[in-house]
Amino acid sequence: MITREDALNLLRKYNQEPFHLQHAFTVEGVMRWYARELGYGQEEEYWGLVGLLHDIDFELYPQEHCQKAPQLLREGGVEEDMIYSICSHGYGICSDLKPEKEMEKVLFAADELSGLIWSAALMRPSKSVMDMEVKSLKKKFKDKRFAAGCSRDVIRQGAEMLGWELDELFEKTILAMRDCEEQVRQAMEQIEAK
Repeated sequence: MITREDALNLLRKYNQEPFHLQHAFTVEGVMRWYARELGYGQEEEYWGLVGLLHDIDFELYPQEHCQKAPQLLREGGVEEDMIYSICSHGYGICSDLKPEKEMEKVLFAADELSGLIWSAALMRPSKSVMDMEVKSLKKKFKDKRFAAGCSRDVIRQGAEMLGWELDELFEKTILAMRDCEEQVRQAMEQIEAK
């Protein structure tokens, strides 16, 4: 399996924008939390790397998202099963690879939702998820104009794939983002310091 250092170098090769890097670190942390939470602790590194690399092609090739990724990932030494998992997060939008494993379903659901949660956090005085509650997130979710780029349909579909109510997905993903908020902040500081 690719190392995290090699995965980070591969990500940085195609992603320079702080927004995209922060999203990659956030989804990595969220996926690691979910791996532990759902009983896949021995696969935490794998789940995390899938999260880190999930949008590898989006910054440079937004019109070819999930289509260009396999080539970039193969060139970086990423295995085929991980490539499938990464590309399945675009199912129905930019990929015909269906999320099959629980990890892929989590990525499908949590990717869009983490973007919505982060947008909502930035509106808070704390600029943090630490004091965010499900109730306030639900209000933002219902407001179609808020973070309009975060697909509510994908989030709903992801919850359905997992067999969860939306509230459960919201609560778990908020907890996951609380768990990794400090590591994401530190990772971004390291990048900005270079």
